[in-house]
Amino acid sequence: MAPNSTPPPTFFGRIVFHLTSDDVFRTAIFAFIASFTVIAAVASVTGSFLVGLLASVIVLLVAYAVGESCEFINNQILMPAAFLGCAVAVNLVYTVAHEGELWEYFSRYFLFLSVFHFSEFVFTALTNRRTLGPDSFLLKHSFGYWLAASIGWIEFLIEANFYPEIKMYSVLWIGTFGCIIGEIVRKVGMVHAGLAFTHLMARTKRSGHTLINTGIYAYMRHPGYFGWFIWAVSTQIVLCNPISFVIYTFVTWRFFANRIEIEEKDLISFFGDDYAEYQRKTWSGVPFARGYQKP
Repeated sequence: MAPNSTPPPTFFGRIVFHLTSDDVFRTAIFAFIASFTVIAAVASVTGSFLVGLLASVIVLLVAYAVGESCEFINNQILMPAAFLGCAVAVNLVYTVAHEGELWEYFSRYFLFLSVFHFSEFVFTALTNRRTLGPDSFLLKHSFGYWLAASIGWIEFLIEANFYPEIKMYSVLWIGTFGCIIGEIVRKVGMVHAGLAFTHLMARTKRSGHTLINTGIYAYMRHPGYFGWFIWAVSTQIVLCNPISFVIYTFVTWRFFANRIEIEEKDLISFFGDDYAEYQRKTWSGVPFARGYQKP
C-alpha cells in the first residue's frame, strides 16, 4: 500500500481498497480463502476429520514453502492466516456433519475461536491500518489467555468422557448466540472507533485523537470490551463447562474492569471534563465496572 494512500470512508469501500492496494491484507485474505477452500473440499468429500487434519498439515507446509520462495510474501502474515483458514474449514465441516453429537460442541468452540482471531486481523486492517501486523491475529495474546483456554479444553475432555449428561444441546445454542452477539458488538465498536481503536492501550494522546461518543459508543463506553467479555464467557457456555464458565466470568471481568480503570484515567487526562461527562452519562459496557473516578 502506498504510504500516502487514503482509504475511502465507507466500510465496503475499504475492503475493495485494501484488496487492490494492500499486499499484507491481500496475503492474509487469499491465504485464508485458499486454505479454507482446499480443506473444506477435502474434509467434505472424504467425510473424515482426521483426513482434514492431515490435509491441513500438507497445506501449511505448501504455504510455508510458497512464502519462503516469494520475496513479496510475508510469511508472518501468510502462515497464521493459512492456519486459521484450515482451522475454520475443518471445524465447520465437522460441526455441520455431526450436528447434535457430543464432539460437535468442541468443533463449534474451535470454529468460533478461529473466526475470532482471523476477524481481529481483518477488522484491524479495515479500521486502523497503521497498527496492523502479525500480532493483530492475537494468536500471541498472552500466556494467561492460552492457559485459560487450555483449562477449558481439559475440563471439556474430562466431562465429555465421565459426565456427558451435563453437555446439553440447548446450552450449546445459548453459547452460540452469545459468541455471535459478542463478535458483532466488538467488531461494530472497532468500525465506529476507527483510528481510535487499538489492541494496546494508548498511554499518550496522538495527533488527531478525538473522543468517540457516537454510534455504538453512545450506548456504551467500551463496546470492544463488552463484546470480548460476552464472547469469552459464551465460549465456555458452548462447551457446557460449568467450572470454566465461573472462572472465565470472574477472570475476564476482573481483567476488563482493571483495564477500563487504567484506560479511563488516561482518557480523562486527554479529554478532561468532556470525557468525565461522557463517562457519567454512558454505561461502561462491562457489568459493575465503573471505571476511573475523577477525584
